[in-house]
Amino acid sequence: MKDSDLIVLLCQDCDATRVVYHALKTKFKNVRVITENPVSKVQMAKRRMKRIGKFAVFGQVLFVSLAVPVLRSMSKKRLAEIKQNYNFDFSPLPSDTIHVETINSDEAREHLRKLAPKVVVVNGTRIISKETLRSADAPFINMHMGITPLYRGVHGGYWALAENKNDLIGTTIHYVDEGIDTGSIIEQAYFEPSKKDNFYTYPYLHLVAGVPILLEAVANVLSGKTVEAKKRDDLPSQLRYHPTVWQYFYLLLRKGVR
Repeated sequence: MKDSDLIVLLCQDCDATRVVYHALKTKFKNVRVITENPVSKVQMAKRRMKRIGKFAVFGQVLFVSLAVPVLRSMSKKRLAEIKQNYNFDFSPLPSDTIHVETINSDEAREHLRKLAPKVVVVNGTRIISKETLRSADAPFINMHMGITPLYRGVHGGYWALAENKNDLIGTTIHYVDEGIDTGSIIEQAYFEPSKKDNFYTYPYLHLVAGVPILLEAVANVLSGKTVEAKKRDDLPSQLRYHPTVWQYFYLLLRKGVR
């Protein structure tokens, strides 16, 4: 592996991004970060309304604004336990982080062209445009919190539990294309949440499962090893969203899914 082999982390700043960055930096010397602003909540709600309707989006907004803060407060002890057990580093991103309004801007594409990375790791961004994907002669690799293609979108582990598919609770490393978590699969890793876990802590368990196989995938690219893409023809493809507040409490009361 050469010192000149650059990894670019294309992301939004959040706990998961910080964990991924510090894991990459521990294993590889040359890592740069490009962050973007989150998509506005209003814009995101409008997009979802077109897909699933106003009533469902209203229920999701209620869940995020009312239930999630309670779950976050209840999960402090468990989250501290996960952080300690897996030595997660949540310290800030480096001072040389490049910030752009959106990864699909001309500015972002120009940074990618100038940096000329060997591999681009994606975490928590909006859907990446064809033009941005073509701005670097490198594979774009994403860590997705769910087993694709059945659990595309968000909160794959939660939905697997809700559907009694405990064997499909896990994290997917995949190549990025223009779809929503539709890229070819590199590797998948599975985990079993404890009774202490809930909707708020599941994403951190996805990180526990996913970071090691992400690092392996990046190492293989940098070493020139061919990383074969995989298909899951045994699973249908479905896009997932946040639960509505009434879905969450129904599943909690009927199935004990937290």
